[in-house]
Amino acid sequence: MDLAWVRQHVRQAAAGLGFGLVDQTKLVTAASELARNTLVHGGGGRVESTVLEAGAAQGLRLTFSDEGPGIPDVERALGDGYTSGGGLGLGLGGARRLVHEFSIDSRPGEGTAVTVICWTAGAPRPRKESR
Repeated sequence: MDLAWVRQHVRQAAAGLGFGLVDQTKLVTAASELARNTLVHGGGGRVESTVLEAGAAQGLRLTFSDEGPGIPDVERALGDGYTSGGGLGLGLGGARRLVHEFSIDSRPGEGTAVTVICWTAGAPRPRKESR
């Protein structure tokens, strides 16, 4: 139920900001993966959604946070093929490739926060990545 709510909320917010169907789908896919990670690996958590404006462009910032065990090796977890469960190992790295900006803050024993930002096609944005 929670994952379905996140997907629906993100799709509606992105559509309301004027994102095209392809960009909506990319953002919903990334959000779905991050929400799933929050539930499965973080034991639950929260998502915050914020509308951004930069000149003519609008964006959507999503932050997924939990108080779970954290990620011991973030660089490894971002690499394709890494999995801490039975998945394909495309989760975090795949989500990162689907958005314009991506940041992750994880501390073992304290939890994880992943923030992604997507912008409408109104203005090109450089890809930003940070840990």
